Amino acid sequence: MSYSLEEIQAAFDGYRRAAAEAGATGDWQGFADCFTEDVHYIEHHYGVFEGRKAVLDWVTEAMTSWPMTHMTSFPWDWHTIDVDRGWVVGQVANVMVDPGDGETYQAANWTRLVYAGDGLFSEEEDVYNPAEFAGMVGAWMAVWKRHHPGGATARQ
Repeated sequence: MSYSLEEIQAAFDGYRRAAAEAGATGDWQGFADCFTEDVHYIEHHYGVFEGRKAVLDWVTEAMTSWPMTHMTSFPWDWHTIDVDRGWVVGQVANVMVDPGDGETYQAANWTRLVYAGDGLFSEEEDVYNPAEFAGMVGAWMAVWKRHHPGGATARQ
């Protein structure tokens, strides 16, 4: 089935708003609601998730655990839409809050979304280098601990 560029773009805009809201609030339900009930979600570090509930359970657990509670921004550096395939492909910056030194700590991934109609995506695949993410998070944690000697780990 073929969808228009405008329809896919509108769904993608909603997806980005939902991710931004989830990052700001820690409530990932709206993000999960961007997918079909039978979504196929491939996350190269955490595994493959089948179904909206599985995606919600995984993303909630992952993103509400220290230190991921402090990865709150997910701006897209670029994206392109392949109307013939219904794909949105682009690069996402995963940005940590300022740990106290004024520096930006982020790592990028490439994401492929497959549009299914009705404003929903039926597949997501996130591709990235886990070593790059681990190094970034480790550096962020070292600075965080220097600036928060009481060990504060709560979402701020």
